[in-house]
Amino acid sequence: MINQPIYSLVIPIYNEEENITEMYRRLHHVMEQLDGDVELILIDDGSRDRSLKMMRELHHRDNRVHYLSLARNFGHQIAVTAGLNFVQGKCIIVMDADLQDPPELILTMIEKWHQEYQVVYAQRISRQQESRLKRLTAYLFYRILRRLAKVDIPVDTGDFCLMDRQVVDILNSMPERNRYIRGLRAWVGFRQTSVLFERNPRFAGDVKYTFGKSLSLAIDGIISFSTVPLRLATYLGIISAAIAMIMIILVLYWRIFAPVSHLIGYTLITISMFFLGSVQLICIGILGEYIGRIYEEVKGRPLYTLKETGGFTKT
Repeated sequence: MINQPIYSLVIPIYNEEENITEMYRRLHHVMEQLDGDVELILIDDGSRDRSLKMMRELHHRDNRVHYLSLARNFGHQIAVTAGLNFVQGKCIIVMDADLQDPPELILTMIEKWHQEYQVVYAQRISRQQESRLKRLTAYLFYRILRRLAKVDIPVDTGDFCLMDRQVVDILNSMPERNRYIRGLRAWVGFRQTSVLFERNPRFAGDVKYTFGKSLSLAIDGIISFSTVPLRLATYLGIISAAIAMIMIILVLYWRIFAPVSHLIGYTLITISMFFLGSVQLICIGILGEYIGRIYEEVKGRPLYTLKETGGFTKT
């Protein structure tokens, strides 16, 4: 058994068999340079390939490697949360397994931690080998979220970060289910700073964050940290009411002064119906997003279930 670790590395894994060997090689080099004991916590998020088997093998080869295996795929944010629940270190680093987050940057983050920063987040200055559409949508999302959110969420940052034990304890005490960790770590406060890096392409394998998953995460981020969409529903209602009043005035004018106008009749009625129907559906959809999150919270189910652990003294 290793001593009580100072550093904990948390890495969620979902079908990353092609990356695990290289990831461990580079992390091993980094861990050998640290000035204290370290634990490496790998979280299997319901992988269907050889990822879990490879994690077991790493655990048997290196007693610093621990692993958790979730009973099914619960999603990236929940997998990270599971890892944070089990960390023992004073300084916790979260990164992905695809090596788009360079492990060597961990040493720079730790230098900032020694300067008494409690949160150090990696901020992207470029995205290599990503499509223009991906870069554009990411650019817009982070800036829209920052404008809408009630807390200052840094732009161009992901989950690759360092957090002090005090911050992680607060995150672990939060009961909410729809977790947007990069927003939660901004919400807790404390001294925070950034380190800049160029985001590398995946080392191997297919992209796990598809457009649908990215969109879902974006919606979670906005709904979790802003009530502006609810106000938008109100504004849409006011605008549609104003347009309806204008249309009433126009219809009366046309009926009196231009009775043969082609804009009177089915055309106008159809346009009005489609417009009001779309406004109502948008408003219902916004309300549904918030109500759905309330429903998820009040059920009180556990965030995840475990089928296997390795290297932990307690589960």
